[in-house]
Amino acid sequence: MLFALSACAVPAKNQTTDDMNTKEIFLAGGCFWGTQHFFSMVHGVDTTQTGYANSIVPDPTYRQVCTGRTDAAETVRVVYNPDSVSLPFLLDLFYKTIDPTSVDRQGNDVGSQYRTGIFYTDKSDLPVIEKSIKELSLRYTEPIAIEVDELKNFYPAEDYHQDYLDKNPGGYCHINPALFKIAREARDTATISLRSRYRKPSDEELRNRLSGLQYDVTQNSATERPFFNEYDREFRPGIYVDITTGQPLFLSTDKFDSGCGWPAFSKPIDSAFLTETADNSHGMTRTEVRSSIGDAHLGHVFPDGPEETGGLRYCINSASLRFIPKDDMANEGYAEFLPLLKNQ
Repeated sequence: MLFALSACAVPAKNQTTDDMNTKEIFLAGGCFWGTQHFFSMVHGVDTTQTGYANSIVPDPTYRQVCTGRTDAAETVRVVYNPDSVSLPFLLDLFYKTIDPTSVDRQGNDVGSQYRTGIFYTDKSDLPVIEKSIKELSLRYTEPIAIEVDELKNFYPAEDYHQDYLDKNPGGYCHINPALFKIAREARDTATISLRSRYRKPSDEELRNRLSGLQYDVTQNSATERPFFNEYDREFRPGIYVDITTGQPLFLSTDKFDSGCGWPAFSKPIDSAFLTETADNSHGMTRTEVRSSIGDAHLGHVFPDGPEETGGLRYCINSASLRFIPKDDMANEGYAEFLPLLKNQ
């Protein structure tokens, strides 16, 4: 894809600094004054910037955008620290600020520039966004009107539009003021807790600790043999963790016999515990699943799981996992997950 950029446009790629790895997502939620004010308060968000996304007119002015002839959406660039807050968490907050079924309107603002949208620069974010939208759609009877697209361009808005509500506390905002308190107090405790408790070992550590198969699967995205692996037929109550870091991933309550020859799960413990990326290897189009902290290859997720549990099948290599029986979970440091196994 070609990106239409000018000297003023923000390049469509993730931003990285020397001292901190950051990611970005572009959110269109109606008038960008309120959306920027909301996300500037969220813990883990480093910077925000108002602007015009996916415009067919280079470097448009606010007046031009208001004509509806630029196809631009009022958008906020959100730069965040993935060690402190996850994309699914940010999207859940975003949905609180909008009517996701409204077309070209939020609050009193009407026009195509006020449409809702999620624009990404990292293609690995797309499966995460699509999954989030699917989960959101289950809460509504009307179709979700949020546009999802790769960012083509982003032109920063005029200076007076930046941090507008900080400069004008009584200014117009379509977002319920009560939501700003939610933004200030929001903490992605799952991400914060995981990052502080688990770490990715060095390559040398992994080579010394893992078997050859475990290393090849987790680090080189290899695939173990079906049926002849450790956990395909394991159905005792317990938890499955990343073999490289110990990060919790799946529960026995979500494991089922898919007949594929590898462990199959209907869902992870938390979507923030996994990352999903497009995998076009071996002449196939699949969605790869990796652990969020160790970045270990786990397997793939397919849309052919049991409908009653959401329709997904996480097909995971046993070599990527370590199973901890329910009776050992407390001693191994996973007591907090025991309530999730209360029916087993």
